[in-house]
Amino acid sequence: MIRILLAEDDDAMRTYLARALQNAGYSVVAVDRGTAAIPHLKNDDFDLLLSDIVMPEMDGIELAQKCAEISPATKVMFITGFAAVTLRASREAPQAKVLSKPFHLRDIVMEVQRIFGLTEQATL
Repeated sequence: MIRILLAEDDDAMRTYLARALQNAGYSVVAVDRGTAAIPHLKNDDFDLLLSDIVMPEMDGIELAQKCAEISPATKVMFITGFAAVTLRASREAPQAKVLSKPFHLRDIVMEVQRIFGLTEQATL
């Protein structure tokens, strides 16, 4: 089973995304900020870090850089509602996929499937 570490500071969005990804068959650990994700990266194996970019304490780009040091095999996907931040993410973490808010749950599940080369349709 694909394991996803979700870092999203907005409670409603975090719950919404975690539930959708779990319903699609993924194992999800959700945290409310980048600094809370670091211990999980150190102690567990994750296939994907799904992170908001704009968060307090540690932004998603810094978290992705730490992830690359701690767990280089973990893939990274960003979610953001800020166009300028999308450009920064593309420049500083070019290997990461950036998905702009608003998006439909189907979009995020399809992107996760694409990252892992999965072709079957997930149910939401």
